[in-house]
Amino acid sequence: MAASPAYALIATDLDGTLLRADDTLSDRSLTALARAAASGARHLVVTGRPAPRVRPLLDDLGSTGLAVCGQGAQVYDAGAGRLLWSVTLDRELAETALGKIEAEVGQVYAAVDQDGVDGLTLIEPGYLMPHPTLPAVRVGRRDDLWCEPISKVLLRHPYLSDDELAVTARSVVGSLATVTMSGPGTVELQPCGITKATGLALAAEHLGLGPEMTIAFGDMPNDIPMFDWAAHGVAMANAHPELRAVADEVTLSNEDDGIAVVLERLFPEA
Repeated sequence: MAASPAYALIATDLDGTLLRADDTLSDRSLTALARAAASGARHLVVTGRPAPRVRPLLDDLGSTGLAVCGQGAQVYDAGAGRLLWSVTLDRELAETALGKIEAEVGQVYAAVDQDGVDGLTLIEPGYLMPHPTLPAVRVGRRDDLWCEPISKVLLRHPYLSDDELAVTARSVVGSLATVTMSGPGTVELQPCGITKATGLALAAEHLGLGPEMTIAFGDMPNDIPMFDWAAHGVAMANAHPELRAVADEVTLSNEDDGIAVVLERLFPEA
């Protein structure tokens, strides 16, 4: 696709995409997003992080608009401080899915993201957070994970790779949940049929925009539905091979301001 300033919606993943490894935004990325906004484009964060873990980053961006959180299970309005839309994962189905996975691969370690703008991330004994900077509350036993409604379950295995765990989980979970892989050490179960694309479509509709107006940036297989929905998908240089295979374009890594490189081309200075 030829370079064009016609994109009215810029959808960006966070981890491994817009954010650097230390969870910060570069000045170059902020400037490029501001230039796009000055040209009339809207920016949507589309992330696996739940709304409570996205709010500080939206503050850094100066965003008072919408964000798609929880792998598409939540559409958060930063200006109003509330969820416009959310869907929860049935906790009994989640337990059943975990049992099916453990019957195939042995013990896994689990965590959950609770629903709501103030929901906690709970982790059971043995689970190690892939992002140690994100706050989490350790519980005493697995049953404690289900004390409140949840948006998703996060899984880790003692020795299987993320790809191996995701493949096995998909083979046994069926319609109990959607299985995604969203980053190193991050295989997740979310409500069946929910993806980043479903959340992005809802948020875009709310803004009066459509897929033909959207450019999306990502780095992991959970971004594939978003790329399928958007007119143009840009994978980072550090992206998973599955995403690179379906991308329309590959840019530099998140550490090298890959998003800014593309936006500077699409939205040049006047």
